[in-house]
Amino acid sequence: MWGLITVTSYGSSLSINDKQPKLPHISPKCSIRCKKVYNISYSIPDTNYSILNTIMTYIKDLSNHQDETVTLKGWIYNSRSSKAIHFLEVRDGSGLCQCIVSLDDVGEEVFEATGTLKQESSLEVTGKVVKDDRSIGGYELHATDVKVIQVSENYPITPKDHGVEFLMENRHLWLRSQRQWAAMQVRNTIQFAIHRFFQQEGFIQMDAPIFTGNAAEGTSTLFETDYFDEKAYLTQSGQLYGEAMAMAHGKIYTFGPTFRAEKSKTRRHLTEFWMIEPEMAFYDLEMNMGLAEKMLQFIVTEVLDKNKAELEILERDTTKLEKASKEPFKRISYTEAVEQLKSEKTASILDRMEKDRNEELTTIKNELEEIKKEHGSAKKWRKAQIDQRIKEIHARIDQVEEDLRNIPVWKKSASNFQWGNDFGGSDETILTLQYDTPVMVHRYPAEVKAFYMKRDPGNDKLALALDVLAPEGYGEIIGGSQREDDLETLRSRIKEHDLPEDVFNWFLDLRRYGSVPHSGFGLGLERTVAWICGLSHVRETIPFPRMLGRLRP
Repeated sequence: MWGLITVTSYGSSLSINDKQPKLPHISPKCSIRCKKVYNISYSIPDTNYSILNTIMTYIKDLSNHQDETVTLKGWIYNSRSSKAIHFLEVRDGSGLCQCIVSLDDVGEEVFEATGTLKQESSLEVTGKVVKDDRSIGGYELHATDVKVIQVSENYPITPKDHGVEFLMENRHLWLRSQRQWAAMQVRNTIQFAIHRFFQQEGFIQMDAPIFTGNAAEGTSTLFETDYFDEKAYLTQSGQLYGEAMAMAHGKIYTFGPTFRAEKSKTRRHLTEFWMIEPEMAFYDLEMNMGLAEKMLQFIVTEVLDKNKAELEILERDTTKLEKASKEPFKRISYTEAVEQLKSEKTASILDRMEKDRNEELTTIKNELEEIKKEHGSAKKWRKAQIDQRIKEIHARIDQVEEDLRNIPVWKKSASNFQWGNDFGGSDETILTLQYDTPVMVHRYPAEVKAFYMKRDPGNDKLALALDVLAPEGYGEIIGGSQREDDLETLRSRIKEHDLPEDVFNWFLDLRRYGSVPHSGFGLGLERTVAWICGLSHVRETIPFPRMLGRLRP
C-alpha cells in the first residue's frame, strides 16, 4: 500500500494531513520559522487492518460491559459443537470466556468457518455480553460475528494427560494452559507487591552485578565464566553489594536473577532463579525478622485480594494463606526446632500421614477405574469432563506415591538428626507440616552458616541467622542474618573459611569506614510462588525454568 503524507510547518508546530497511519519517526517539533510543505511518500505491508484496528475488550473487563456489544480477540482454548451452535472457550491472556456462536445469529458462512477452527486458532469474536453465573467468569458472549485471524496447526498439548517431560519440552506452549497461566498471574502479583511493600517502607531499589569476582557464601557451587581472560562467576547473591549500598542509602533492596550450580534435582531447586534481597543499616536480628514477617503478610494479602480466580483455578485451599496473612509467625530457635524434629509428636504425625496417604491412594485408584469404564459410552461433553478428571487423578497419584516414598526417609532423617547439622529439605518439610503459618527458625550453629553472619553475643557457637520456613511442607523461602560489623572479626572469619582476603578487601572497607550494626535477608521468588499457589514443583513457578539437565526451550 502506498500513501502520501502532507506535512505543513508553522514555526515550531507541524500539521499532518493524512488519513493513513502516521509515520512514527516524524517529529512534532520543528525549528523552521517559515511555512513549508513536505510531501513524503511511504509504503506499508498489505495487512488486514479491519481486524487489527477494531477496538477490543479484554475478558477481565467483561463485567463492565454487561448487555453491550463488544469484540474479543484471542485464541480458542477449547470447543464443542452441536448441530446449530458452537461453544468456544476463548482466552485472550486476561481470562477465559465462553462464546456461543449460533447459526441463526452469524449465518452459514461464518458458522461453517468457525467449525473448522482448531485448538489455539486465533480469532476475533464480536457479540453481546450476557451475565451467566454458570459460565467461566460469570459472563459469556453471544456472537454476532467471528473473524478468523489464523487457523492453527494440530496443537500438541491436548486436553488428554501428558507426561512432565513432554510438557517441559513444550514449555513455550504449556504456558498457555490454564493452570500455568494462573501461576504466572499470581507470580506477577507477588512481584508487584514486593516492590510496593519496600517502596512504602522507605527502601530504594538498587541493582547488584551479575558478574562477580568472589562468592558471597564461599562454599556454594558457582557457574564460572571467562571475563576477558580473568575468572568471573555468575552471581549467587547480591548480598555483599547490598551491604555496600545500604551504607550509602540506609535501606535498599535488590531484585534480580541469581545462579547456583548445585547438582540437585529436588522439587525446590532451580539453577537460575530470582532473589529479593533487602539490606538495612542499624537493624538487628529481631528487627530483621519483623520486617520479613511484615513483608510476607503483605504479599499474601495482595494475592488473596487480587487473585481469587487464579487461586480457584489452581485449586488452592486459601484457609492457611488467610491465617498467614493475619496471624503472627511462630518463632523458634534452632535448638527448639531440633527437639521438635526428634519428638514423639513428629513421629506420630508422620505415622498418621502415611496411613492417610495409603487410604487416599486406594480411593482415587478406585475412582479412576470407574470413570475409565464410563468413558467409552459417555457423551462428548461428559468425556471431556472425564478426561480432565483423569488428569487430576494421575497428578494426585504421583504426589501421593511420592509422599509414600518420602515418609520413611523423613522418619529416619528426623530420628537420626544431630544438633549441629544444617536442616535439609526433608527436615524442613517435617517441621513445617506442623504449622499453618510460616515458622521462623533463628540462631543456627555458626559452623553451618556463612562467614559474614554475626555471632550471638550470648553464645559464640551460634550465628544470628534466621530462616523462614513456609508451611505445608514447602520449607525455606527466606534466609538471612544480622551481619558481622567488626573488622577484625570478619577478617578472621574469612581466614577460617579459607577465602582470599584480597578478593574481599572492598567488603572489609565497609567495616573500616563507619561500620554500623546491619542486617538483611534473601527471599526466593520461585519458592514463594510455589507455596502461595500450592504447586508441588518450582518448575511451574517461572516461565522458562533452568534446572539440572534442562536448558531448553
